[in-house]
Amino acid sequence: MRNFLILSLLFLVAALQAQQATVRGFVYNKANGEPVIFINVYLKGTVHGASTDVNGFFSITKVPQGEYTLVFKAPGYDSLTENISLKAGQILSRNLMVSERAIQLREFEVSGQKEEAQTRVNISTTTITPKDMAKLPSIGADPDIAQYLQVLPGVTFTGDQGGQLYIRGGAPIQNKVLLDGIIIYNPFHSIGLFSVFDTDIIRNAEVHTGGFGAEYGGRISSIMKITTRDGNKSRMGGKVSVSPFVSKIQLEGPLGKDKGEGKGNTSYVLSGRSSYLKQSSRVFYPYVDTAGLPYNFTDIYGKLSFSADNGSKLNISAFDFSDKVRYKSLQDLSWNTFGIGSSFVLIPSNSSVLFDGVFSYSNYKIMLDEASRPSRSSSIDGFNLGLNFKYFFGKSDVQYGFEAIGFSTNFLFYNELNRKIVQEDFNTELAGYVKYHGVLGKLVLEPSFRAHYYASVGEFSPEPRLAVKYNLTDFFRLKFAGGMYAQNLIAGVSDRDVVNLFYGFLSTPESLPATFEGKSLNSKLQKARHLIAGFEGDLSEHLKINVEGYYFDFNQLANINRNKLYDDNQLNLSKPDLLKKDFIAEKGSSKGIDFVIKYEFKRLYIWAVYSLMQVNRKDELLSYSPVWDRRHNVNLVVSWVFGKNSEWEAGARWNYGSGFPFTQTQGFYEQFNLNNNLNQNYTQTNGNLGILYGDLNSGRLPAFHRLDVNIRRNINLKNKQKIELTAAITNAYNRENIFYFDRVKFERVNQLPILPSIGANFKF
Repeated sequence: MRNFLILSLLFLVAALQAQQATVRGFVYNKANGEPVIFINVYLKGTVHGASTDVNGFFSITKVPQGEYTLVFKAPGYDSLTENISLKAGQILSRNLMVSERAIQLREFEVSGQKEEAQTRVNISTTTITPKDMAKLPSIGADPDIAQYLQVLPGVTFTGDQGGQLYIRGGAPIQNKVLLDGIIIYNPFHSIGLFSVFDTDIIRNAEVHTGGFGAEYGGRISSIMKITTRDGNKSRMGGKVSVSPFVSKIQLEGPLGKDKGEGKGNTSYVLSGRSSYLKQSSRVFYPYVDTAGLPYNFTDIYGKLSFSADNGSKLNISAFDFSDKVRYKSLQDLSWNTFGIGSSFVLIPSNSSVLFDGVFSYSNYKIMLDEASRPSRSSSIDGFNLGLNFKYFFGKSDVQYGFEAIGFSTNFLFYNELNRKIVQEDFNTELAGYVKYHGVLGKLVLEPSFRAHYYASVGEFSPEPRLAVKYNLTDFFRLKFAGGMYAQNLIAGVSDRDVVNLFYGFLSTPESLPATFEGKSLNSKLQKARHLIAGFEGDLSEHLKINVEGYYFDFNQLANINRNKLYDDNQLNLSKPDLLKKDFIAEKGSSKGIDFVIKYEFKRLYIWAVYSLMQVNRKDELLSYSPVWDRRHNVNLVVSWVFGKNSEWEAGARWNYGSGFPFTQTQGFYEQFNLNNNLNQNYTQTNGNLGILYGDLNSGRLPAFHRLDVNIRRNINLKNKQKIELTAAITNAYNRENIFYFDRVKFERVNQLPILPSIGANFKF
């Protein structure tokens, strides 16, 4: 009898689903064929609707059969309606081509944002578009995502020269960066004003600063996912830019004959830019350094896009990024990264599933020559393969997928005692995940689970995660996220170094101590647990607030052993692990709270961020604050568009950060190197200057603050051509912010001084 009831229930569910229909498709910009992302498509007079994703895809499910009007409305675009007829069990596909317009419809923008806020958790997640990046003062002619990331809550940036991004207490190695699914191992150039990504090729970027779902793995701090644009499918176009920092050229257009609106087309986009700062700074900024600022880089990116009539598509992309630094004849650094990959989206004709995937290869090599120490080098290269499936039902969906990663590392390093540390390894990782997103009345629920197997070290990592939002009212929402995370990459430098121009990569090391704090070290992975809670509210139609408190427990970490004295061999079996192992085990935590206030109305945009954070690390011997433990961080951003035709835009950004930790100097002594010659007469030999250090990172550097401003003028020409002129000042009041202190020369080295610049770009 029980089996009969179960079968009856299954037949009833199947019958109900067969009586319901689905409307799905893509929304494209009519001018260039680009997807229109994160806007609402709905059936007029009903509760049925959906938002487009990063590919412009929407799916409206569980619709009763009948006659409907499909409606698209979004700011900056003409409204579009279409009468449709749905039959029971039908899957109707519609590709919508919409035209841009100048008049913004604020009520639809607010409505779309509110719908997204009430149906998605989106905790610790920031979505960035090129329009967002343009609101910040740009250095030269073009904005850059590296500058925008510095104003996000919980993000700490350690400097203009050789700086790194630290997100909510995690080290840079713990941040995963994806470009169209391709892993980017170094996304920032040595001069911290620029990333490797050309803003004009970015469609959008998602930055997850914690609590991210099971679809992401292999990192314990954050995820940055960048999606690039397709080339213009309607006409040839491009952009040429020039400034004292960088010059750039970008080309795009269709390949082959245009098949018409809503039909499959092929397009390309190609971008190349080069810095000549070392040469140009001698002319424009001789007061900084008569030898010129020692930074040059080159970025090349290309992409081919093939689209089918039903919206399915295939992308093939490749890049080559390089960087060179020669700092005061003391350090000569160069790195290069190359990658190629393909991504696809498939829309089966008779199924409600969305199927996408990626296959890619990337390579990164870095070399550092120093006058006072042996050369260091590091390389990592490998592939990643991912497949994802997503089913839609009403406002809910289920997503699952699989991932395979393989990479090799080659690392050569000498510590401060000239002990050689070398590692060559190949690693394989396999993972699968499932994630549910459900809207259950006022509750939004997103549980997920990742099963990650690190085959090379024989470890299985189960990683449950959960994100929840509760809509107390239409204007106030509570949210929570938590989860477990693991990774097997560690940095090729010590996290205790103050300045790291060299940033290598190693896989999980075998040379770890057998125990930590008296307990057996059973895992070689780095691990963390995230807990995040907060609220968001709409204080008015144009004023929003977001508050999040977090606690990250880095319960297992690995770091280079700077105190290694002996080789780890049979002769030194009796020596303690702390003196012979290449790496040490650590643990730590990060806790803090982030406040964000955003005001946007008509032509005025204000973004205010305050972050309070405390980070600590602990090994077998001591507890300390890492060099990126910035307790207070404030960012204020203002952007104002003015002029009769909105042709002018002015922006300003002010940043304040309390001082970083540093190790103080207690004294100096004469240091002798006998070079294994015990008979050397030390009374007639001149020694080197030795330094006696105080407690690790027990001091604090002076506070950092800087004001950047710019103004931009747009000049529209004929035939969709436009000129943009930009004037900018970095560090407008010439604040002397410390970079580091040379203890031997007793010389303070500062960050960049005041840097005025002008730039121009021509769009066609």
